[in-house]
Amino acid sequence: MSNNGLPHHNPPQRTSPSLRELEYHSAFVERHIGPNDAEIAQMLHAIGHDSLDAMTDAIVPGKIKSPAPLALPEAITEVEALAKIRAIADKNQVFKSFIGQGYSGTHTPNVILRNILENPAWYTAYTPYQAEISQGRMEALINFQTMVADLTGMEIANASLLDEATAAAEAMTLAKRSAKSKSDVFFVSNGVHPQTIEVLKTRAEPLDIVLHIGDDAEAASVDAFGLLLQYPDTRGTIRDYAALTEAAHARGALVAVATDLLALTLLASPGEWGADIVVGNSQRFGVPFGFGGPHAGFMACRDAYKRSMPGRLIGVSIDAEGKPAYRLTLQTREQHIRREKATSNICTAQVLLAVMASMYAVYHGPDGLARIARRTHRLTAILAAALRKAGVTVGDDFFDTLHVTGVDAGAIHAKAQAQRVNLRRIDGGSLSISLDETTTRSDVIVLAGLFDAKIEDIDALDVDTADAIPATSARKSAFLQHPVFNTHHSEHELLRYMRQLADKDLAMDRTMIPLGSCTMKLNATAEMIPVTWPEFANIHPLAPVEQTAGYKQLIDELEAMLVECTGYDAVSLQPNSGAQGEFAGLLAIRAYHRSRGENHRDVCLIPESAHGTNPASAHMCGMTVVVTKCDSNGNVDLDDIRAKAEKYSDRLAALMITYPSTHGVFEEDVVAICDIVHQHGGQVYTDGANMNALVGVAKPGKWGSDVSHLNLHKTFCIPHGGGGPGVGPCAVKSHLAPFLPRTLGGEGDVGMVSAASFGSASILPISWMYITLMGTAGLRKATQVALLNANYIAKRLAPHYKTLYTGRNGLVAHECILDLRPLKDSTGISAEDVAKRLIDFGFHAPTLSFPVAGTLMVEPTESESLHELDRFIDAMIEIREEIRAIEDGRLDREDNPLRNAPHTATMVAGSEWTHAYPRELAAFPLPVLKLQKYWSPVARVDNVYGDKNVMCACIPVDAYKEEAEEA
Repeated sequence: MSNNGLPHHNPPQRTSPSLRELEYHSAFVERHIGPNDAEIAQMLHAIGHDSLDAMTDAIVPGKIKSPAPLALPEAITEVEALAKIRAIADKNQVFKSFIGQGYSGTHTPNVILRNILENPAWYTAYTPYQAEISQGRMEALINFQTMVADLTGMEIANASLLDEATAAAEAMTLAKRSAKSKSDVFFVSNGVHPQTIEVLKTRAEPLDIVLHIGDDAEAASVDAFGLLLQYPDTRGTIRDYAALTEAAHARGALVAVATDLLALTLLASPGEWGADIVVGNSQRFGVPFGFGGPHAGFMACRDAYKRSMPGRLIGVSIDAEGKPAYRLTLQTREQHIRREKATSNICTAQVLLAVMASMYAVYHGPDGLARIARRTHRLTAILAAALRKAGVTVGDDFFDTLHVTGVDAGAIHAKAQAQRVNLRRIDGGSLSISLDETTTRSDVIVLAGLFDAKIEDIDALDVDTADAIPATSARKSAFLQHPVFNTHHSEHELLRYMRQLADKDLAMDRTMIPLGSCTMKLNATAEMIPVTWPEFANIHPLAPVEQTAGYKQLIDELEAMLVECTGYDAVSLQPNSGAQGEFAGLLAIRAYHRSRGENHRDVCLIPESAHGTNPASAHMCGMTVVVTKCDSNGNVDLDDIRAKAEKYSDRLAALMITYPSTHGVFEEDVVAICDIVHQHGGQVYTDGANMNALVGVAKPGKWGSDVSHLNLHKTFCIPHGGGGPGVGPCAVKSHLAPFLPRTLGGEGDVGMVSAASFGSASILPISWMYITLMGTAGLRKATQVALLNANYIAKRLAPHYKTLYTGRNGLVAHECILDLRPLKDSTGISAEDVAKRLIDFGFHAPTLSFPVAGTLMVEPTESESLHELDRFIDAMIEIREEIRAIEDGRLDREDNPLRNAPHTATMVAGSEWTHAYPRELAAFPLPVLKLQKYWSPVARVDNVYGDKNVMCACIPVDAYKEEAEEA
């Protein structure tokens, strides 16, 4: 009986899962993490642990483990997350922007939007370090190089840089290395875009380069090693720079020019009037504003400087059958080899955006591009004529931008805002108006009306209005004559061309990409969807703050999320690559020391195992790199760190370490290492490349580290896009927060490191969505399964390949290094042979010969299912059996499937087969491959031939004719 005297009825017993359990399993976490709970239990059993927490305790040192869960909300569903970010996006106001300043409105052809930007075959691909499975994206990039070289009048172009401002900074250092002049002065025209000047200031000062910023007329009288001009300039004026260029060359200086690709369809190319280096931004070729990025910057130069040009360069070589094949060439990844002697720290390009820009040129062709340019110019000229008729002063000699003077800029701006129009205010009495591909006749009428100018008949005004491009500056040379730019102008043809290229490649839509150090995890569709919403895509980076409230909320919330994940106190999202984040972090350390009167602190300790961008970034900051040793287990040598810190105590600025280590191990001494550095007055920089092994488990900002960069394109799910875009936020403790990069027009001791204040802002929704979808428990589980997957692979492969380095309890972190060097000694089979043979199994290779030559570094990530892990393991075991067959004499030491891999369809289907092993073994080493098979489009690419015979433009059609005739 109950207390009230009534009978007590027991409630029915629930037999189904709880509401909370049901909600958790409907959340996104179960979609992101590859193995299900039963598979996780099976894998844990294989490595000898009962639970993910027990495994984590066995791997991660207790000194660094976080005592509490992340203070983030719990996981939610995709529907809920998309509704939340939709509400944020709706706070942005999409005005019609005529601001210009290097950013133009553009129409992304829908066929490119759907089949490149929104297509995982393109956005989930990796950097084309494995040439044979990257032929499609490299063809698209060589189209980009050809497009840029043609339009700029240069002999060679690279496969994209991060943005126009950083490309200009790279041009400055290229000129410093290459010019005959020994001056330390670099002249910068005050007609260069303001954000470019800001980045130049940031780059120049640590390298002791003196910037002289002045009128173009001053340039001829300044003793400088180089000049940077803007053509047309930031206010739209077209100038004839031929005489100035000649004068600069006479003094031993090089001339760099920042330019506009669309303008160059109508203007004489810089190469025609003598420029040496040309940079710019390809954004207006079909890539949305995106509040500043990502966009593909470009650099082109004379052939004489090609071996000093920074960034990636696609070249043409031949494969094992003598057929043309693309590959990365020349200085590619040179920072990994030359380290502190590297000329640049660039590691990320903007491949996905360069592909979009190249396809825009392929789709429109030379005639279509010129037509877009002429229409844009005609509208600009008509607007200028209307303004002049109304008594408004407008500059002469322009392409698409009008410089309006003698007006009340504030009043005009207010009227424009009322019409939902953005103009560029230069000062109180002047402004500029930049038109573009998206400008309409009605836009021109509205713009004229802001100045009380009326246009009653645009067509009549068109008849009476002359062009404003000076005859001496008009383009007379042809461009984009290669058939690729003159063939695919119908949507059907372009669609098939893009599909043909995608089919040549391996991306994550087809296979696991088990690259160590690069974290190729799921880029979920729900995370990608907001990127192309107009409220994010169509916001100009210089739009007034009242129009960007949604972006502010998104950025503030993402920064707070990253602060919580890392244990730091402040984050800058400005760096638009991991290497930029490194640079920003070291600049913060440098500025911090200087603020304390310790300018002499210039030594940066870097372990010999470090990623090559670390010493390159330190060098760019004017630091002296001192290399520290690693012990026999691959760990940072604590005694050597202590000795070097003591030796350079008075000069010690920083230590750069990667954690977990580049060798895939949680080192035990990281707290002690931080203490040693701090005792000697230095700061600790922790490379965040391996944050995938830490989120929800440990926080670098809590164990003694002062600063990290994070790779949002790794740990936080922004796609690699074939080698870019990337985002490399810089996270710091509170004492370094004042020294994060300032925004354009903002305050701060450290200047801008990228062209846009918030870097590649339009892809930040991806990481916001990922963290929001996963929630606090999901993020921790993702890290744990990343550890589990790597240890499962290492355990399963242990009878066949030795794991080079392990940590506590014989376990690895989120990646493992397979040592193939003994096999090379016994059979002649190299790690590269195994990498190429994996292509026959349908896999992208693991990281080859980094950080240890002759090894493969494998990182499976948490996103790979047990089925996919086992498929990779089966391939690696079968390859080991082939190597045993060589050891036993069952396969020839020289003529075997590994040495000849990859095998193309034409090789296997040829009328003759001359190899000492059967065709079936070449093509179908496992039976499952008969059901689904990827065929490499080319045989093994000859790297040496490519470097000896440099060709970095579209392959002449004659080469294909010769190949057909031979066949």
